[in-house]
Amino acid sequence: MATIMTEFDFTNHSHRRHNPLTDTYVLCSPHRAKRPWQGAKEEVRKIALPEFDPKCYLCPSNIRATGDTNPKYESTFVFPNDYPAVRLEQPDYEAEKSSGDGKDDLKSRLMHVQGVKGQCFVICFSPNHSLTLPLMTNQQIGKVVDTWQKLYLDTQSDSVEGKAPYKYLQIFENKGFAMGCSNPHPHGQAWCLDVIPTEVSHEITNMSKYHHQHKSHMLGDYVELEIAEKKRIVAQNDSFIVVVPYWALWPFETLLIAKEHLKSLADFSDKHKADLASILKTLTIKYDNLFNTSFPYSMGLHQAPLVGSEEEKESSWFHMHFYPPLLRSASVKKFCVGFEMLGESQRDLTSEQAAARLQDLDGAKHYTETI
Repeated sequence: MATIMTEFDFTNHSHRRHNPLTDTYVLCSPHRAKRPWQGAKEEVRKIALPEFDPKCYLCPSNIRATGDTNPKYESTFVFPNDYPAVRLEQPDYEAEKSSGDGKDDLKSRLMHVQGVKGQCFVICFSPNHSLTLPLMTNQQIGKVVDTWQKLYLDTQSDSVEGKAPYKYLQIFENKGFAMGCSNPHPHGQAWCLDVIPTEVSHEITNMSKYHHQHKSHMLGDYVELEIAEKKRIVAQNDSFIVVVPYWALWPFETLLIAKEHLKSLADFSDKHKADLASILKTLTIKYDNLFNTSFPYSMGLHQAPLVGSEEEKESSWFHMHFYPPLLRSASVKKFCVGFEMLGESQRDLTSEQAAARLQDLDGAKHYTETI
């Protein structure tokens, strides 16, 4: 017969943790991490990539699938996505006219549609086909951060000047085959839309409510709390902190947050950009060192809209989400299925346990340097 504990233990007892950014809950079941694993295992691809691949659509001077030729770029390279998810050149959507039979009321109530316009960009981090962020120097990553900032400022300028209807720029990176990345060349993307995407809109709404209620900023207060508690901190420097958020869903999910109120990349000084490059290298080295593999993840920047109300801009606080799928090893991946699809998000490892694993890892020397 199992022993019943008389005191609540966060490392053994199930509980729900609230995510104030999205106003949702995560079910945490730490006792389940002890169960044996007989499920699916990912294929671990440890391929030694060349510095240049003549068949790669993203390498310098190569011809892309559409026939355009890449320049012989030497640092970062940005170009409009050849197969964009949204486009500027399309007709405006016009709602169907009412037929007068009453069915249109139901359709407009239950089948609401919006047209979406925008532009998508590909951001090559380096001309070197074999480099990922943890293998790049701080200066090379700094060039990526410079490129992110320039793209934000350029698209914001186009919006303000009326050259394009852009409202939000979502910068992200999908790294690794496990995250559906079909090209290993180091690159990210940026989708520029004439609307604020749903996830970002939820965050801004909840940060705005918090600001009105408490007369302070949610993520500013959260940074203060995490620094005081120290349990979930993975890395920090003068400008940024990385934590496994209290409400994390993915096993080794992290949240990178500005320590001061930087609303967007537009607020970044040279010091901020250098500190962001440095902490990105530290975090991604720790990720690779966790399971001695090129760690897959989806990463994205959340910041103020390009164009928005003063409230939307003031409530925004620059941060980055890292969502890695690996659970127990380089070959065991977490799947969001079953209860998570039908009930609510769930995890088997507490944020504190995950943070402790990441805290113990070297963030300066990559595991390949010791081989």
